[in-house]
Amino acid sequence: MTQQPTYGPHNPHPLSQLRTELVWEGKYDEYGNRREVDIAGCAMPMQKIESIDEPRREAEAKKQLTLFEQQNQRQDDFRNRLIWGDNKLVMASLLKEFKGKVDLIYIDPPFDVGADFTMSVAIGDEKESIQKEQSTLEMVAYRDIWGKGTDSYIHMMHERLTLAHELLQEEGSIFLHCDWHVGNILVSLMQDVFGKERFRNEIIWCYHRFGVNKQKQFTRGHDNIYWFANSDKWKFNLDDVRVPYSEKTIANFEGGLSGSGFGSGELNDKGKIPEDYWLIAPAYKSLNEVLNYPTQKPEALLERIIKASSNEGDLVADFFCGSGTTGAVAERLGRRWLMADLGRFAIHTTRKRMIELQRKLHSDGQPYRAFDVYNLGRYERQWWQKDRLQGADEEHRRVVLEFFKAEPLTNTPSPLLHGRKAGAFCHVDGIDSMFTRDEAKQVAQAVKAAGGRECFCLAWEFEMDLHLLTNALAQELGVKLKMVQIPREIMEKNRTAPPPFLEVAVLAAEPVYKTMTTEVVTTNKKARSADFSQRTVDIKLTQFLPSLAEVPTKELDAIRERAIKSGFDFIDFWAVDFNWQPGKAFNHDWQDYRTRKDRSLKTVSDASYTYPAPGKYIACVKVVDTFGCDTSITIDIEV
Repeated sequence: MTQQPTYGPHNPHPLSQLRTELVWEGKYDEYGNRREVDIAGCAMPMQKIESIDEPRREAEAKKQLTLFEQQNQRQDDFRNRLIWGDNKLVMASLLKEFKGKVDLIYIDPPFDVGADFTMSVAIGDEKESIQKEQSTLEMVAYRDIWGKGTDSYIHMMHERLTLAHELLQEEGSIFLHCDWHVGNILVSLMQDVFGKERFRNEIIWCYHRFGVNKQKQFTRGHDNIYWFANSDKWKFNLDDVRVPYSEKTIANFEGGLSGSGFGSGELNDKGKIPEDYWLIAPAYKSLNEVLNYPTQKPEALLERIIKASSNEGDLVADFFCGSGTTGAVAERLGRRWLMADLGRFAIHTTRKRMIELQRKLHSDGQPYRAFDVYNLGRYERQWWQKDRLQGADEEHRRVVLEFFKAEPLTNTPSPLLHGRKAGAFCHVDGIDSMFTRDEAKQVAQAVKAAGGRECFCLAWEFEMDLHLLTNALAQELGVKLKMVQIPREIMEKNRTAPPPFLEVAVLAAEPVYKTMTTEVVTTNKKARSADFSQRTVDIKLTQFLPSLAEVPTKELDAIRERAIKSGFDFIDFWAVDFNWQPGKAFNHDWQDYRTRKDRSLKTVSDASYTYPAPGKYIACVKVVDTFGCDTSITIDIEV
């Protein structure tokens, strides 16, 4: 019989020597080694898809550039960045350029496992709204976050906090916003990544709740913000965050309280340093701020954080940017910014907000920076009922083609061509992938080689702004790619009737030419003047039918009928690049969009654009619908 060991001072039990540690599934590998974040494997190239400098473009169009530049001195040549993609991949990709260079990071990650992502969005000129569901990409990402409950959430946040730590400069700070759902876990996780000694403050943001509390508990009315410094040196701009004293406090000190007058001793006449509980009204209480974005935070909250822990010219980042509050405040306070989000609607909301801010700063004579929109390639993910499909793309393609009522190809001329329908080829994208630019090029080449002229490209998710490339491929190869969303209804158990397969969007526009007479003064031996006719160009929208992939199924028929009758009501934003170049970023020469206060929208641009010389040009029109989905077409221009 084996004798059990005797534990005591000379033979301590193993459990008695364990240190306090946050442990989750995935923190250690099978051998007990701490898993490192695969930074190199996550880094990938970003593609710039838009360049936005609205006031400068307006000045160029009106030939007032010199005066504009004299009145609007740039702070520097840095261009801010708005990036669409998984923020883990975004941060890993930014490290090459920005490792140790970010001064301040604020993040407001999702923290409610039961959150409902259905939201109300406005349409048309009137005060109408419809329901929008989360995109397929967001739905998959959310399932990944909470797939294994708290373990997978911690693992997701650990990877992102580790990358954030790499991006911060030595005197940098990070503020993490959360609530009671996961706050106790996240503060422990931040201590694991940054160190307990770097914990500067737990800030309580207090706000007011309306409605009747029917639960047997106190009404919840605050969020938590955890501030960690990156080293034992950190920025804290004391005087920039002081708040005024109350009238009672001022009266007491002016009356000689404790023998000291106002402004003497500890009582700074600029105000007091805020405590770690902040009474700041939520965004929906400010008519000037509210964007009807569910998780929007008030600008006053971000203003205090940014003023406290950064200086003018510093680089501020937000990788769960939502409605773009961090960037808006950073821009207004003279900071540079980087923002990212996985949701198309978030990118669209932020884009509009930053353009509006550019216009306001310009009209007020204040400096601003231009910004670019970037797209980050594939988003690798696990997908739909793999236990039923055994992860097989072949079975997945068979199911999709069957619902699409297409004929599978048995002797396929290319592994990229999977079926035929109405004389066109069909390409079905993989279960766990996004249809990307590279795939579009390869499919178009395969169709051309097979003697085809058209192909339905069926996918769960499409890379942002893909229409620009498909337009270029149609001109180059004579192959038209039709992008068709795979409807989520095919995932329903026991479904036999085909759900609607919708193209991403239908858009048509035409040029509008006007002739104007211009006087030109020559500088020959004798100055002469002559009249000549010059054509200006604008763009008129003639048709738009939005993609309704993010509309709840129960509302689809009614909304489709409305969209067919008045598709323009579903346009939230549109812009024109009058001199578009294939392969180049879209330049915003002109744009118009609906706001909460002004729901009107022009359907003909009023840029009166003039080209530098007679010839043939290509204009590109980009439309973003009320769901945040974009589509683009090109138009031939001749002047």
